[in-house]
This record gives sequence, structure tokens and C-alpha cells, in this order.
Amino acid sequence: MNQYETVFILTPVLSDVQMKEAVDKFINLLKESGAEIINEENWGLRKLAYPIQKKTTGFYELVEFKAEPEVIAKLEVNYRRDERVLRFLTFRMDKYAAEYAAKRRNLRASKKEEN
Repeated sequence: MNQYETVFILTPVLSDVQMKEAVDKFINLLKESGAEIINEENWGLRKLAYPIQKKTTGFYELVEFKAEPEVIAKLEVNYRRDERVLRFLTFRMDKYAAEYAAKRRNLRASKKEEN
């Protein structure tokens, strides 16, 4: 199994409930396909670098997971079919990227404990 990271941007016109449903849909799709979810981060509403479909903001979501390569094709087809998704990017992490992601997760966890 390879380690992957996917970031997708949801349209800003969604309510919190609708946004959570969309994120849960993709998380459940990964789990049903046999993927192991490592980390999930909601980056919130952010300004886009350029307008997409006449929208200047979007809800960003990051998911790190381990899965077989076949799962990625299924995930990306579902991204394309879902009208709530403005953009997405999925890539396979090499060992250095995976180490960096683990350090970043640990740093975030330690900062949360301090607060």
C-alpha cells in the first residue's frame, strides 16, 4: 500500500452540514475501498488564488491515507462527478513527504495540548 495525500476544495455556498456531508462522503468512499485514513484536516474557508466558476473562496479539506493505487481512480471519478468539488489534487507521498507529514501532525498535536 502507498501513502497518499489529497486536498480538495468545496464550493463556498455550502452550509456547515452540507460541507460535512460532502467530506464524509469521500472519507467513507476511501474506507469502503479498503483505505486506512491517517489524518484529516479541515482548513476552513480560504481565498482562492484565482476565481473558479466565478467563486473567489472555497472550503479546503486535506486527507492523508494509505491505499492501493486502484482506489485513487475511483476517488477522482467521484470528485469529478460531485458538483460541490471545485478542485482536487491527489498525490503519492514518498518517504520524505510522509516523514514531514508525520512531524507536522505531531507538532500540531503538541500545540493543541499546550493550549
